[in-house]
Amino acid sequence: MFPPKPRLFKFKNSLYSFSPFHSHTIPPPKNPAKLPPFSLLADRCASMNQLKQIHALMIVSARIHDNYAASRIFSFCALSPSGDLAYALKLFSRISEPNSFMWNTLIRAQADSPNPAQAIFLYMKMRKLGIVPGKHTFPFVLKACANCYSLSSCKQIHTHVLKFGLDIDLYVVNGLIRGYSVSGNVSDARQLFEEASERNLIIWTTMVSGYAQNFCSNEALVLFDQMVSEGIEPNDATLASVLSACARSGCLELGERIHLFIKEKGIEVGVILGTALVHMYAKNGAILMAQKLFDEMPEKNTATWNAMICGLAVHGHAEEALDLFFQLDKREVAPNDITFVGVLSACCHAGLLEVGRNIFNSMKRKYGIEPKIEHYGCMVDLLGRSGRLAEAENLIKGMAWKADVVVLGALLGACKNRGNVEIAERVVKEILVLEPNNHGVYVVLSNMYAEAGRWEDVLRLRKVMKDGGLKKIPGWSLVDGDD
Repeated sequence: MFPPKPRLFKFKNSLYSFSPFHSHTIPPPKNPAKLPPFSLLADRCASMNQLKQIHALMIVSARIHDNYAASRIFSFCALSPSGDLAYALKLFSRISEPNSFMWNTLIRAQADSPNPAQAIFLYMKMRKLGIVPGKHTFPFVLKACANCYSLSSCKQIHTHVLKFGLDIDLYVVNGLIRGYSVSGNVSDARQLFEEASERNLIIWTTMVSGYAQNFCSNEALVLFDQMVSEGIEPNDATLASVLSACARSGCLELGERIHLFIKEKGIEVGVILGTALVHMYAKNGAILMAQKLFDEMPEKNTATWNAMICGLAVHGHAEEALDLFFQLDKREVAPNDITFVGVLSACCHAGLLEVGRNIFNSMKRKYGIEPKIEHYGCMVDLLGRSGRLAEAENLIKGMAWKADVVVLGALLGACKNRGNVEIAERVVKEILVLEPNNHGVYVVLSNMYAEAGRWEDVLRLRKVMKDGGLKKIPGWSLVDGDD
């Protein structure tokens, strides 16, 4: 059945076009004046179905003109874990003159979405319409810049911050420091940090984390010690944030210093902080310490189990990772998509094809989790390592998404190891469609031709690379050693 035809509701010089969804199932109230405040109802919503009923009731009772209630409905759709960003966008598109709260709410929601660049585009649209951004706008836009790792966008937003005189607002300054740090420009981030009129705990944390994320271990250590010496004591959230940065960057020394600080201060290690410690040690290869902390934690959530499972898998402890995974059902802990990336990676390292296949097939059947491209990538790697190249190629063809370079690269690597030139040629063609200047695939295929004695094809590929100006980029590695 098609939804009812959208109706127009006009008020306060604004024209709203809403489809009331389930409103045809709700009779108009006999006495609208006795209705409870819709803002209160919207704040108590637990699901989109409830929200849609309230939205419909507001329309049929002619109470849609309640701006505060309408903003609460919009906020739930955009920001609540139970909300629906697509529904919020639909509402927003039907508002002729959205207020600044609605703009900021939608920018905030888009910044945290899988496509944060939309938040930057939304801000650009906001400026084209002549709407003046406020101190609540820029932290969300800068968060989008950081999530996009876009240094150019961060610099452009920085000029707007200066233009509107908001470079003294601590939350805006913190957003700038984070944006520059995440984008790799630590020097500008440090300059902003030094020029800040006031440095609160959040700004200190952002700068220390920025150094850690950019592999500046010594600078992170010095700044963390300076923070503590100036009487700025980090809290649980701060410590967890810095530990997370240590995990991503391999900064084990800073992580150990923070762990020592936690012990000296007698800070209680709860689920969030304990998980951050397990994750930091596991990612840095200190598996025994990670396992010790994991075993000592009285309470664990799914993220804690994931940290340990993924850490074990990455460092080749496949049996231990699988053992933890099989304990999840006994402990009544629900796995998520990250759990399956870890356990499938463990199967890859151990070459456990049938175990991995069974786990992959159980994702949707047993746990109701739709496999994502990362899970398909693990399966392609596992099949390739087992010599099932044709099966791996068919798995890629059967994916709901278009294969990316990572998945195709896994199959190409398997072809190289097995000497399967035929499939490798097809994979290379697909990779070059996505990345026409990818020199690496030419090198791999050229080496495969050489191993097969196909020297004419080797010369042909080298000529293609020379004519296209493609050169192999030298590899590099980073070793964190003592001075």
